[in-house]
Amino acid sequence: MMKKLYHGSQTIIERPLFGYGKPYNDYGLGFYCTDSLEMAKEWGVGKNRDGYANCYEIQCGGLQILDLNSSEYCILHWLTVLLQNREFDIPSALALEAKEYLLSHFSVDYENCDAIIGYRADDSYFSFAQDFINGTISYRQLTNAMHLGKLGQQFVLKSKAAFERIRFTNSEIAESSQWYAKKMLRDRTARREYFNVERNRRQRGDLYITQIMDEEMMPHDPRLR
Repeated sequence: MMKKLYHGSQTIIERPLFGYGKPYNDYGLGFYCTDSLEMAKEWGVGKNRDGYANCYEIQCGGLQILDLNSSEYCILHWLTVLLQNREFDIPSALALEAKEYLLSHFSVDYENCDAIIGYRADDSYFSFAQDFINGTISYRQLTNAMHLGKLGQQFVLKSKAAFERIRFTNSEIAESSQWYAKKMLRDRTARREYFNVERNRRQRGDLYITQIMDEEMMPHDPRLR
């Protein structure tokens, strides 16, 4: 199956290099893409700095692709991958216990996959995840929050085999005057909806990280689906 991918950047990248990049991204070292041209343009620009949306094709047949949004997984699998790569604020004993519990029970063997599909945790979405492990919001609220702002998902190349499959097709310029404002609006929209609606809307029966740990819930628990 041929798939189109886009990568927002300050420069044109005709040949992504395996083994390069920042190791503390959401899913560790890899080449981070999206299936949305518009999203790539937002990611590619900075304040008063134009960028590019690099366009690619990749043949996915035969690749082992971990889709964290599939029914096999829940939001806690995604969060656990983040805990293994991103630097979380762990201000309390509860947050530390939550981290240890998730790493023990919801870890995924993502490093042996060729590619990963999952949410992108920019500043807003990363703060939602931190609120959950700190016991501030419920499991339901975390799940709902990940759809605020419609950030979409990312496709991350992890293995050398995946890098050998990707082919550059062209690039499109992204003008900061147009796309930076859209990026900031998306982030503000997600934060506003989160604080105005989700963070303050507790419902009877909501699951919090304390109950998940106390009842030793596992990935197959129907309450986590």
